[in-house]
Amino acid sequence: MGTRKVLAVLAALVLAGCTATPPPPLVPSTPGMTVVPKEKQNEVVVGMDDIKGGYNPHTLASQSTVTTALAALLLPSTFRTDADGSPRLDLDLLVSAEVTSADPYTVTYTLRRDASWSDSAPVAAEDFVYLWQRMREEPGVVDPAGYRLIDDITSREGGKVVEVVFSKPYPGWRSLFRNLLPAHLLKDAPGGWGAALADSFPATAGPFAVRTLDQPRGEIILERSDRFWEAPPALDRLVLRRANQHDTIEALNTGDDQVALLRADAIATKDIAELAKTTPLTSVVVPRPEVVQLLFRPASPRMQDVRVRTAVLNLLDRDDLIDAGSRSGPSENLRADAQVIPPSKPGYTPTMPPKSGDPAQLLTQAGYTRPEGGQWEREGKPMELTIAAPAGIEPYVTVANRVQRQLSLSGIAVRVLTTQPNQLFAQDLSDTAASNEPVDIAVVPQVDTGDSAAVLASTFGCRPSPDDGGTPIPANLSGFCDQSVQPVIEQALSGQVLLADALKTIEPVLWQQAVSLPLFQVADLLVVLPEAVNVTAGAPFAGPLSTARTWRREDP
Repeated sequence: MGTRKVLAVLAALVLAGCTATPPPPLVPSTPGMTVVPKEKQNEVVVGMDDIKGGYNPHTLASQSTVTTALAALLLPSTFRTDADGSPRLDLDLLVSAEVTSADPYTVTYTLRRDASWSDSAPVAAEDFVYLWQRMREEPGVVDPAGYRLIDDITSREGGKVVEVVFSKPYPGWRSLFRNLLPAHLLKDAPGGWGAALADSFPATAGPFAVRTLDQPRGEIILERSDRFWEAPPALDRLVLRRANQHDTIEALNTGDDQVALLRADAIATKDIAELAKTTPLTSVVVPRPEVVQLLFRPASPRMQDVRVRTAVLNLLDRDDLIDAGSRSGPSENLRADAQVIPPSKPGYTPTMPPKSGDPAQLLTQAGYTRPEGGQWEREGKPMELTIAAPAGIEPYVTVANRVQRQLSLSGIAVRVLTTQPNQLFAQDLSDTAASNEPVDIAVVPQVDTGDSAAVLASTFGCRPSPDDGGTPIPANLSGFCDQSVQPVIEQALSGQVLLADALKTIEPVLWQQAVSLPLFQVADLLVVLPEAVNVTAGAPFAGPLSTARTWRREDP
Protein backbone atom coordinates (compact mmCIF):
# COMPACT_ATOMS: atom_id res chain seq x y z
CA MET A 1 0.00 0.00 0.00
CA GLY A 2 2.89 2.35 0.82
CA THR A 3 4.59 1.62 -2.47
CA ARG A 4 1.42 2.45 -4.46
CA LYS A 5 1.23 5.83 -2.66
CA VAL A 6 4.81 6.70 -3.60
CA LEU A 7 4.24 5.81 -7.27
CA ALA A 8 1.05 7.85 -7.34
CA VAL A 9 2.85 10.89 -5.91
CA LEU A 10 5.66 10.54 -8.46
CA ALA A 11 3.20 10.24 -11.33
CA ALA A 12 1.39 13.34 -10.14
CA LEU A 13 4.64 15.29 -9.99
CA VAL A 14 5.64 14.20 -13.51
CA LEU A 15 2.19 15.12 -14.82
CA ALA A 16 2.37 18.50 -13.15
CA GLY A 17 5.83 19.09 -14.67
CA CYS A 18 4.54 18.28 -18.14
CA THR A 19 1.56 20.57 -17.93
CA ALA A 20 2.61 23.48 -15.75
CA THR A 21 6.19 24.33 -16.90
CA PRO A 22 6.46 25.92 -20.40
CA PRO A 23 9.42 24.91 -22.64
CA PRO A 24 12.26 27.41 -22.94
CA PRO A 25 11.93 29.77 -25.91
CA LEU A 26 13.89 28.77 -29.03
CA VAL A 27 14.85 32.42 -29.73
CA PRO A 28 15.42 34.83 -26.82
CA SER A 29 12.79 37.53 -26.96
CA THR A 30 13.60 41.22 -26.79
CA PRO A 31 11.01 43.65 -25.54
CA GLY A 32 9.69 45.85 -28.35
CA MET A 33 11.23 43.73 -31.18
CA THR A 34 9.23 41.59 -33.58
CA VAL A 35 11.05 38.94 -35.59
CA VAL A 36 10.04 39.18 -39.28
CA PRO A 37 11.19 37.23 -42.32
CA LYS A 38 14.12 38.75 -44.21
CA GLU A 39 12.91 40.77 -47.20
CA LYS A 40 13.89 39.43 -50.59
CA GLN A 41 16.57 41.55 -52.18
CA ASN A 42 15.80 43.48 -55.35
CA GLU A 43 18.37 41.88 -57.63
CA VAL A 44 19.09 41.70 -61.36
CA VAL A 45 21.41 39.09 -62.85
CA VAL A 46 23.22 39.93 -66.09
CA GLY A 47 24.69 37.13 -68.20
CA MET A 48 27.95 38.04 -69.95
CA ASP A 49 30.60 36.39 -72.13
CA ASP A 50 33.34 37.13 -69.62
CA ILE A 51 34.08 39.11 -66.47
CA LYS A 52 37.86 38.82 -66.31
CA GLY A 53 40.13 41.81 -65.73
CA GLY A 54 42.00 44.03 -65.90
CA TYR A 55 39.54 46.75 -65.15
CA ASN A 56 41.50 49.95 -65.85
CA PRO A 57 39.31 51.82 -68.36
CA HIS A 58 42.27 53.97 -69.46
CA THR A 59 44.40 51.17 -70.92
CA LEU A 60 43.97 49.47 -74.27
CA ALA A 61 44.81 46.18 -72.58
CA SER A 62 41.69 46.33 -70.39
CA GLN A 63 39.06 47.34 -72.94
CA SER A 64 36.00 45.12 -72.57
CA THR A 65 32.28 45.17 -71.93
CA VAL A 66 32.74 44.45 -68.23
CA THR A 67 35.42 47.15 -67.82
CA THR A 68 33.08 49.75 -69.32
CA ALA A 69 30.28 48.58 -67.02
CA LEU A 70 32.29 48.60 -63.80
CA ALA A 71 33.84 52.00 -64.54
CA ALA A 72 30.39 53.52 -65.02
CA LEU A 73 29.13 52.14 -61.70
CA LEU A 74 32.19 52.44 -59.46
CA LEU A 75 34.32 55.38 -60.60
CA PRO A 76 33.61 59.14 -60.55
CA SER A 77 33.63 61.23 -63.73
CA THR A 78 33.59 64.92 -64.53
CA PHE A 79 31.25 64.36 -67.47
CA ARG A 80 29.00 61.56 -68.66
CA THR A 81 27.64 60.95 -72.14
CA ASP A 82 24.07 62.09 -72.70
CA ALA A 83 21.50 60.26 -74.80
CA ASP A 84 22.35 62.35 -77.87
CA GLY A 85 26.07 61.62 -77.49
CA SER A 86 26.96 65.04 -76.08
CA PRO A 87 28.92 65.42 -72.81
CA ARG A 88 26.86 66.18 -69.69
CA LEU A 89 28.26 67.59 -66.46
CA ASP A 90 28.10 64.91 -63.78
CA LEU A 91 26.53 66.65 -60.80
CA ASP A 92 27.31 63.66 -58.59
CA LEU A 93 30.94 64.85 -58.62
CA LEU A 94 31.00 68.45 -59.78
CA VAL A 95 29.35 71.71 -58.87
CA SER A 96 30.68 73.31 -62.05
CA ALA A 97 33.29 73.03 -64.81
CA GLU A 98 34.06 75.88 -67.18
CA VAL A 99 36.77 77.64 -69.17
CA THR A 100 37.92 80.45 -66.89
CA SER A 101 40.82 81.83 -68.94
CA ALA A 102 41.64 82.04 -72.63
CA ASP A 103 45.35 82.82 -72.18
CA PRO A 104 46.58 80.50 -70.88
CA TYR A 105 43.66 78.25 -71.71
CA THR A 106 42.37 77.17 -68.29
CA VAL A 107 39.49 74.98 -67.19
CA THR A 108 38.34 75.19 -63.57
CA TYR A 109 36.53 72.28 -61.93
CA THR A 110 34.68 72.78 -58.64
CA LEU A 111 34.12 69.46 -56.86
CA ARG A 112 31.40 68.66 -54.38
CA ARG A 113 32.60 68.76 -50.78
CA ASP A 114 30.89 65.46 -49.99
CA ALA A 115 32.37 63.53 -52.94
CA SER A 116 34.65 60.89 -51.45
CA TRP A 117 36.10 57.45 -52.01
CA SER A 118 34.74 54.44 -50.17
CA ASP A 119 37.62 54.64 -47.67
CA SER A 120 36.49 58.21 -46.81
CA ALA A 121 39.37 59.94 -48.61
CA PRO A 122 38.06 62.92 -50.61
CA VAL A 123 37.88 62.86 -54.39
CA ALA A 124 40.23 65.77 -55.01
CA ALA A 125 42.91 67.38 -57.14
CA GLU A 126 45.45 64.62 -56.60
CA ASP A 127 43.18 62.26 -58.53
CA PHE A 128 43.25 64.66 -61.49
CA VAL A 129 47.05 65.00 -61.30
CA TYR A 130 47.60 61.25 -61.10
CA LEU A 131 45.44 60.51 -64.15
CA TRP A 132 47.03 63.36 -66.16
CA GLN A 133 50.58 62.21 -65.46
CA ARG A 134 49.87 58.58 -66.25
CA MET A 135 47.97 59.35 -69.46
CA ARG A 136 50.78 61.63 -70.57
CA GLU A 137 53.67 59.27 -69.89
CA GLU A 138 52.46 55.66 -70.06
CA PRO A 139 52.38 53.62 -73.29
CA GLY A 140 49.25 51.75 -74.29
CA VAL A 141 46.72 54.22 -72.90
CA VAL A 142 43.46 55.24 -74.58
CA ASP A 143 43.41 58.54 -76.49
CA PRO A 144 46.14 60.41 -74.57
CA ALA A 145 46.43 63.36 -76.98
CA GLY A 146 44.16 65.68 -74.97
CA TYR A 147 46.01 65.01 -71.71
CA ARG A 148 49.29 65.82 -73.44
CA LEU A 149 48.08 69.37 -74.06
CA ILE A 150 47.97 69.99 -70.30
CA ASP A 151 50.83 72.09 -68.92
CA ASP A 152 49.92 72.15 -65.25
CA ILE A 153 47.26 71.36 -62.66
CA THR A 154 46.86 73.46 -59.53
CA SER A 155 44.32 73.36 -56.73
CA ARG A 156 42.87 75.28 -53.83
CA GLU A 157 40.25 74.92 -51.13
CA GLY A 158 41.60 71.58 -49.99
CA GLY A 159 41.83 70.15 -53.48
CA LYS A 160 38.15 70.72 -54.19
CA VAL A 161 38.80 73.46 -56.78
CA VAL A 162 41.02 72.19 -59.61
CA GLU A 163 42.54 74.43 -62.28
CA VAL A 164 43.84 72.71 -65.41
CA VAL A 165 46.12 74.82 -67.62
CA PHE A 166 46.57 73.83 -71.27
CA SER A 167 49.36 74.73 -73.68
CA LYS A 168 46.77 75.63 -76.33
CA PRO A 169 42.98 75.74 -76.61
CA TYR A 170 41.35 72.33 -76.41
CA PRO A 171 37.65 72.23 -77.28
CA GLY A 172 37.47 68.52 -76.40
CA TRP A 173 38.32 69.10 -72.72
CA ARG A 174 34.99 67.63 -71.59
CA SER A 175 36.25 64.18 -72.65
CA LEU A 176 39.03 64.34 -70.02
CA PHE A 177 39.01 63.16 -66.40
CA ARG A 178 36.31 60.58 -66.83
CA ASN A 179 36.67 57.52 -64.62
CA LEU A 180 39.00 59.07 -62.07
CA LEU A 181 41.16 56.65 -60.08
CA PRO A 182 42.02 56.74 -56.35
CA ALA A 183 45.47 58.32 -56.52
CA HIS A 184 46.11 58.00 -52.79
CA LEU A 185 46.01 54.21 -53.11
CA LEU A 186 47.53 53.67 -56.55
CA LYS A 187 50.39 56.15 -56.96
CA ASP A 188 52.77 54.18 -54.72
CA ALA A 189 51.18 50.76 -55.06
CA PRO A 190 53.33 47.73 -56.02
CA GLY A 191 53.35 47.12 -59.74
CA GLY A 192 52.69 50.74 -60.62
CA TRP A 193 50.35 51.72 -63.42
CA GLY A 194 50.49 48.29 -65.03
CA ALA A 195 48.92 46.72 -61.96
CA ALA A 196 46.29 49.41 -61.37
CA LEU A 197 42.86 47.77 -61.20
CA ALA A 198 44.37 44.55 -62.55
CA ASP A 199 41.98 42.34 -60.58
CA SER A 200 40.17 44.54 -58.06
CA PHE A 201 39.07 48.03 -57.07
CA PRO A 202 40.96 49.30 -54.00
CA ALA A 203 38.33 52.03 -53.53
CA THR A 204 35.20 53.16 -55.32
CA ALA A 205 33.13 56.33 -55.52
CA GLY A 206 29.87 55.43 -57.21
CA PRO A 207 26.34 54.23 -56.47
CA PHE A 208 27.48 50.61 -56.20
CA ALA A 209 30.29 48.88 -54.31
CA VAL A 210 31.99 45.55 -54.96
CA ARG A 211 30.86 42.77 -52.66
CA THR A 212 32.45 39.88 -54.59
CA LEU A 213 34.79 39.83 -57.55
CA ASP A 214 35.49 36.17 -58.25
CA GLN A 215 37.14 35.69 -61.63
CA PRO A 216 37.67 31.91 -61.32
CA ARG A 217 33.95 31.38 -60.59
CA GLY A 218 32.98 33.97 -63.16
CA GLU A 219 30.86 36.18 -60.93
CA ILE A 220 30.91 39.80 -59.80
CA ILE A 221 28.39 40.94 -57.19
CA LEU A 222 27.77 44.65 -56.75
CA GLU A 223 25.68 46.00 -53.91
CA ARG A 224 24.20 49.40 -53.20
CA SER A 225 26.93 51.55 -51.66
CA ASP A 226 26.09 52.98 -48.26
CA ARG A 227 28.90 55.52 -48.70
CA PHE A 228 27.51 57.11 -51.85
CA TRP A 229 26.46 60.66 -51.12
CA GLU A 230 23.65 60.94 -53.66
CA ALA A 231 20.33 59.15 -54.12
CA PRO A 232 20.86 55.36 -53.84
CA PRO A 233 20.07 53.02 -56.73
CA ALA A 234 16.77 51.16 -56.76
CA LEU A 235 18.49 47.77 -56.85
CA ASP A 236 19.93 46.16 -53.74
CA ARG A 237 22.24 43.97 -55.77
CA LEU A 238 23.52 43.60 -59.32
CA VAL A 239 25.14 40.32 -60.36
CA LEU A 240 27.35 39.93 -63.44
CA ARG A 241 27.66 36.26 -64.32
CA ARG A 242 29.91 34.60 -66.89
CA ALA A 243 28.64 31.76 -69.05
CA ASN A 244 28.93 30.57 -72.62
CA GLN A 245 26.28 31.94 -74.92
CA HIS A 246 24.19 28.75 -74.97
CA ASP A 247 24.03 28.64 -71.16
CA THR A 248 23.24 32.34 -70.91
CA ILE A 249 20.31 31.97 -73.30
CA GLU A 250 19.10 28.98 -71.29
CA ALA A 251 19.35 31.10 -68.10
CA LEU A 252 17.12 33.69 -69.76
CA ASN A 253 14.66 30.93 -70.63
CA THR A 254 14.50 29.71 -67.01
CA GLY A 255 14.50 33.24 -65.58
CA ASP A 256 17.78 32.76 -63.69
CA ASP A 257 19.15 35.71 -65.69
CA GLN A 258 16.98 38.74 -66.35
CA VAL A 259 19.43 40.50 -68.69
CA ALA A 260 22.13 39.32 -71.09
CA LEU A 261 24.88 41.33 -72.76
CA LEU A 262 26.70 39.23 -75.36
CA ARG A 263 29.02 39.58 -78.33
CA ALA A 264 26.60 37.29 -80.07
CA ASP A 265 27.50 35.17 -83.07
CA ALA A 266 25.08 34.00 -85.75
CA ILE A 267 24.00 30.95 -83.71
CA ALA A 268 23.29 32.95 -80.55
CA THR A 269 21.40 35.57 -82.54
CA LYS A 270 19.21 32.84 -84.04
CA ASP A 271 18.66 31.17 -80.65
CA ILE A 272 17.56 34.47 -79.11
CA ALA A 273 15.12 35.01 -81.96
CA GLU A 274 13.70 31.53 -81.29
CA LEU A 275 13.43 32.26 -77.56
CA ALA A 276 11.52 35.44 -78.33
CA LYS A 277 8.73 33.34 -79.88
CA THR A 278 7.88 31.82 -76.49
CA THR A 279 9.32 34.31 -73.98
CA PRO A 280 8.55 38.03 -73.91
CA LEU A 281 11.84 39.86 -74.30
CA THR A 282 13.43 42.81 -76.04
CA SER A 283 16.81 42.86 -77.77
CA VAL A 284 18.90 45.66 -79.21
CA VAL A 285 22.38 45.98 -80.72
CA VAL A 286 24.76 48.06 -78.59
CA PRO A 287 27.83 49.32 -80.50
CA ARG A 288 30.99 49.59 -78.40
CA PRO A 289 33.51 52.46 -78.78
CA GLU A 290 35.94 49.98 -80.29
CA VAL A 291 36.97 49.34 -83.90
CA VAL A 292 39.03 46.27 -84.82
CA GLN A 293 41.96 47.38 -86.96
CA LEU A 294 45.15 46.02 -88.47
CA LEU A 295 48.20 48.24 -87.99
CA PHE A 296 50.99 47.83 -90.54
CA ARG A 297 53.79 49.22 -88.43
CA PRO A 298 56.41 51.50 -90.03
CA ALA A 299 58.24 51.11 -86.71
CA SER A 300 59.24 47.62 -87.88
CA PRO A 301 62.20 47.53 -90.32
CA ARG A 302 60.36 45.02 -92.51
CA MET A 303 57.37 47.38 -92.90
CA GLN A 304 59.13 50.71 -93.33
CA ASP A 305 58.68 50.61 -97.11
CA VAL A 306 55.21 51.81 -98.08
CA ARG A 307 55.32 49.45 -101.08
CA VAL A 308 55.62 46.47 -98.75
CA ARG A 309 52.80 47.73 -96.53
CA THR A 310 50.55 48.31 -99.53
CA ALA A 311 51.33 44.90 -101.01
CA VAL A 312 50.56 43.09 -97.78
CA LEU A 313 47.34 45.05 -97.29
CA ASN A 314 46.23 44.33 -100.87
CA LEU A 315 46.88 40.60 -100.43
CA LEU A 316 44.30 40.42 -97.66
CA ASP A 317 40.66 39.48 -98.18
CA ARG A 318 39.01 42.09 -95.96
CA ASP A 319 35.51 40.63 -96.32
CA ASP A 320 36.76 37.27 -95.07
CA LEU A 321 38.46 38.93 -92.08
CA ILE A 322 35.25 40.74 -91.18
CA ASP A 323 33.20 37.53 -91.47
CA ALA A 324 35.64 35.65 -89.26
CA GLY A 325 35.95 38.39 -86.64
CA SER A 326 32.27 39.32 -86.43
CA ARG A 327 31.14 35.67 -86.52
CA SER A 328 28.21 36.92 -88.60
CA GLY A 329 26.82 38.64 -85.52
CA PRO A 330 25.71 42.26 -85.04
CA SER A 331 29.21 43.62 -85.75
CA GLU A 332 28.94 42.38 -89.33
CA ASN A 333 26.67 45.35 -90.12
CA LEU A 334 29.14 47.85 -88.65
CA ARG A 335 31.89 47.72 -91.27
CA ALA A 336 34.43 50.44 -90.60
CA ASP A 337 35.22 52.08 -93.93
CA ALA A 338 36.91 55.16 -92.44
CA GLN A 339 40.12 55.62 -90.49
CA VAL A 340 38.98 57.71 -87.50
CA ILE A 341 35.24 57.96 -86.80
CA PRO A 342 33.47 54.66 -85.97
CA PRO A 343 30.42 53.63 -88.04
CA SER A 344 27.79 54.23 -85.32
CA LYS A 345 28.96 57.76 -84.47
CA PRO A 346 27.46 60.89 -86.05
CA GLY A 347 29.84 62.32 -88.64
CA TYR A 348 30.93 58.92 -89.94
CA THR A 349 31.55 58.97 -93.69
CA PRO A 350 33.09 56.05 -95.62
CA THR A 351 36.41 57.10 -97.15
CA MET A 352 38.00 53.79 -98.09
CA PRO A 353 39.23 53.85 -101.72
CA PRO A 354 39.42 50.83 -104.03
CA LYS A 355 42.61 48.79 -103.82
CA SER A 356 45.43 50.20 -105.90
CA GLY A 357 48.65 48.45 -106.84
CA ASP A 358 49.44 44.86 -107.78
CA PRO A 359 50.97 43.10 -104.74
CA ALA A 360 53.46 41.06 -106.78
CA GLN A 361 54.66 44.10 -108.64
CA LEU A 362 55.01 46.15 -105.45
CA LEU A 363 56.99 43.43 -103.68
CA THR A 364 59.21 43.03 -106.72
CA GLN A 365 59.89 46.77 -106.73
CA ALA A 366 60.83 46.48 -103.05
CA GLY A 367 63.48 43.88 -103.91
CA TYR A 368 61.61 40.65 -103.23
CA THR A 369 61.41 37.65 -105.55
CA ARG A 370 59.21 34.58 -105.52
CA PRO A 371 60.02 31.27 -107.17
CA GLU A 372 57.09 29.60 -108.85
CA GLY A 373 54.81 28.40 -106.10
CA GLY A 374 57.35 29.26 -103.41
CA GLN A 375 57.86 31.89 -100.73
CA TRP A 376 58.68 35.54 -101.19
CA GLU A 377 62.33 36.26 -100.33
CA ARG A 378 64.98 38.95 -100.54
CA GLU A 379 68.73 38.44 -100.66
CA GLY A 380 68.24 34.74 -100.03
CA LYS A 381 66.18 35.27 -96.87
CA PRO A 382 62.46 34.40 -96.78
CA MET A 383 59.98 37.16 -96.08
CA GLU A 384 58.75 36.46 -92.54
CA LEU A 385 56.26 38.65 -90.73
CA THR A 386 55.12 38.69 -87.10
CA ILE A 387 51.47 39.38 -86.31
CA ALA A 388 50.56 40.28 -82.72
CA ALA A 389 47.22 40.16 -80.93
CA PRO A 390 46.28 40.39 -77.23
CA ALA A 391 46.16 36.87 -75.80
CA GLY A 392 42.69 35.56 -75.01
CA ILE A 393 40.91 38.66 -76.33
CA GLU A 394 38.39 38.22 -79.12
CA PRO A 395 37.90 38.96 -81.92
CA TYR A 396 41.58 39.96 -82.16
CA VAL A 397 43.13 36.49 -81.92
CA THR A 398 40.69 35.06 -84.48
CA VAL A 399 41.44 37.86 -86.95
CA ALA A 400 45.21 37.45 -86.45
CA ASN A 401 45.00 33.74 -87.23
CA ARG A 402 42.95 34.44 -90.35
CA VAL A 403 45.51 37.02 -91.52
CA GLN A 404 48.24 34.41 -91.05
CA ARG A 405 46.31 31.93 -93.16
CA GLN A 406 45.67 34.39 -95.99
CA LEU A 407 49.26 35.64 -96.21
CA SER A 408 50.70 32.13 -95.97
CA LEU A 409 48.65 31.13 -99.02
CA SER A 410 50.15 34.16 -100.80
CA GLY A 411 53.75 33.10 -100.19
CA ILE A 412 54.55 35.11 -97.05
CA ALA A 413 55.66 33.24 -93.95
CA VAL A 414 53.82 34.50 -90.88
CA ARG A 415 53.88 33.72 -87.18
CA VAL A 416 51.18 34.81 -84.75
CA LEU A 417 52.36 36.22 -81.44
CA THR A 418 49.75 36.30 -78.68
CA THR A 419 51.08 37.90 -75.52
CA GLN A 420 49.39 39.14 -72.39
CA PRO A 421 47.58 42.40 -73.19
CA ASN A 422 49.58 44.53 -70.76
CA GLN A 423 52.86 43.34 -72.25
CA LEU A 424 51.63 43.78 -75.82
CA PHE A 425 50.49 47.38 -75.46
CA ALA A 426 52.97 48.62 -72.86
CA GLN A 427 56.06 46.85 -74.22
CA ASP A 428 55.87 45.00 -77.53
CA LEU A 429 54.13 47.83 -79.39
CA SER A 430 55.91 50.66 -77.60
CA ASP A 431 59.03 52.39 -78.88
CA THR A 432 60.87 51.04 -75.83
CA ALA A 433 60.22 47.39 -76.71
CA ALA A 434 63.05 45.14 -75.53
CA SER A 435 62.18 42.34 -77.96
CA ASN A 436 64.60 41.57 -80.78
CA GLU A 437 61.66 40.45 -82.87
CA PRO A 438 59.61 43.53 -83.82
CA VAL A 439 55.90 43.28 -84.50
CA ASP A 440 55.07 43.90 -88.15
CA ILE A 441 51.27 43.77 -88.00
CA ALA A 442 49.18 44.36 -84.89
CA VAL A 443 45.52 43.40 -84.55
CA VAL A 444 44.32 45.88 -81.93
CA PRO A 445 41.38 48.11 -80.97
CA GLN A 446 40.99 51.75 -81.85
CA VAL A 447 38.90 53.26 -79.04
CA ASP A 448 36.85 56.47 -79.17
CA THR A 449 36.41 58.05 -75.72
CA GLY A 450 34.29 60.92 -77.01
CA ASP A 451 36.66 63.28 -78.83
CA SER A 452 37.43 61.93 -82.30
CA ALA A 453 40.08 64.62 -82.82
CA ALA A 454 41.95 63.05 -79.90
CA VAL A 455 41.54 59.63 -81.54
CA LEU A 456 43.12 61.03 -84.71
CA ALA A 457 46.06 62.61 -82.87
CA SER A 458 46.59 59.62 -80.58
CA THR A 459 46.50 57.02 -83.37
CA PHE A 460 48.27 58.78 -86.21
CA GLY A 461 49.96 61.88 -84.76
CA CYS A 462 53.70 62.31 -84.32
CA ARG A 463 55.14 61.95 -80.84
CA PRO A 464 55.32 65.29 -78.97
CA SER A 465 58.69 66.35 -77.61
CA PRO A 466 58.94 66.31 -73.79
CA ASP A 467 59.39 69.68 -72.14
CA ASP A 468 62.85 70.49 -70.78
CA GLY A 469 64.20 67.01 -71.39
CA GLY A 470 61.51 65.38 -69.22
CA THR A 471 60.09 61.89 -69.43
CA PRO A 472 59.86 60.75 -73.08
CA ILE A 473 56.31 60.63 -74.41
CA PRO A 474 55.42 57.29 -76.06
CA ALA A 475 54.83 57.13 -79.79
CA ASN A 476 51.59 55.78 -81.23
CA LEU A 477 51.21 52.02 -81.58
CA SER A 478 52.31 51.87 -85.23
CA GLY A 479 55.18 54.33 -84.97
CA PHE A 480 53.67 56.29 -87.87
CA CYS A 481 54.56 59.96 -88.28
CA ASP A 482 53.95 62.06 -91.39
CA GLN A 483 55.11 65.64 -91.05
CA SER A 484 53.08 66.64 -94.11
CA VAL A 485 49.78 66.12 -92.24
CA GLN A 486 50.93 66.68 -88.65
CA PRO A 487 50.04 70.43 -88.68
CA VAL A 488 46.47 69.57 -89.75
CA ILE A 489 46.19 66.94 -86.99
CA GLU A 490 47.29 69.49 -84.40
CA GLN A 491 44.88 72.10 -85.77
CA ALA A 492 41.99 69.64 -85.53
CA LEU A 493 42.91 68.81 -81.93
CA SER A 494 43.01 72.47 -80.88
CA GLY A 495 39.86 73.41 -82.80
CA GLN A 496 41.54 75.66 -85.35
CA VAL A 497 40.17 73.41 -88.09
CA LEU A 498 36.90 71.46 -88.00
CA LEU A 499 37.53 67.74 -87.71
CA ALA A 500 35.40 67.02 -90.77
CA ASP A 501 37.54 69.38 -92.85
CA ALA A 502 40.76 67.98 -91.43
CA LEU A 503 39.73 64.43 -92.28
CA LYS A 504 39.20 65.38 -95.93
CA THR A 505 42.91 66.11 -96.05
CA ILE A 506 44.20 63.40 -93.72
CA GLU A 507 42.21 60.27 -94.56
CA PRO A 508 43.43 60.00 -98.20
CA VAL A 509 47.01 60.20 -96.90
CA LEU A 510 46.39 57.49 -94.31
CA TRP A 511 44.91 55.16 -96.92
CA GLN A 512 47.80 55.88 -99.31
CA GLN A 513 50.37 55.21 -96.59
CA ALA A 514 48.76 51.81 -95.80
CA VAL A 515 49.30 52.13 -92.07
CA SER A 516 45.89 50.96 -90.87
CA LEU A 517 43.14 48.72 -92.19
CA PRO A 518 39.98 49.17 -90.10
CA LEU A 519 37.62 46.21 -90.21
CA PHE A 520 34.48 46.60 -88.08
CA GLN A 521 33.08 48.13 -84.92
CA VAL A 522 32.57 45.70 -82.05
CA ALA A 523 28.96 45.42 -80.88
CA ASP A 524 27.12 43.59 -78.10
CA LEU A 525 23.57 42.29 -78.13
CA LEU A 526 21.46 43.37 -75.16
CA VAL A 527 18.57 41.03 -74.24
CA VAL A 528 16.10 42.04 -71.52
CA LEU A 529 13.23 40.16 -69.87
CA PRO A 530 10.13 42.12 -68.74
CA GLU A 531 10.90 41.77 -65.02
CA ALA A 532 14.05 43.89 -65.48
CA VAL A 533 12.64 47.41 -65.60
CA ASN A 534 14.33 50.54 -67.02
CA VAL A 535 17.07 48.56 -68.76
CA THR A 536 18.11 50.34 -71.96
CA ALA A 537 21.08 50.41 -74.33
CA GLY A 538 22.36 53.49 -72.52
CA ALA A 539 23.99 56.55 -74.02
CA PRO A 540 26.31 56.02 -77.02
CA PHE A 541 29.46 54.14 -75.98
CA ALA A 542 28.48 54.32 -72.28
CA GLY A 543 26.99 50.83 -72.28
CA PRO A 544 23.71 49.52 -70.85
CA LEU A 545 24.99 49.22 -67.29
CA SER A 546 25.63 52.96 -67.16
CA THR A 547 21.88 53.23 -66.43
CA ALA A 548 21.81 50.48 -63.77
CA ARG A 549 21.25 53.09 -61.08
CA THR A 550 17.62 53.31 -62.22
CA TRP A 551 17.08 49.60 -62.87
CA ARG A 552 14.68 47.63 -60.74
CA ARG A 553 13.17 44.18 -60.76
CA GLU A 554 9.46 43.49 -60.79
CA ASP A 555 8.64 39.81 -60.83
CA PRO A 556 5.26 38.87 -62.33
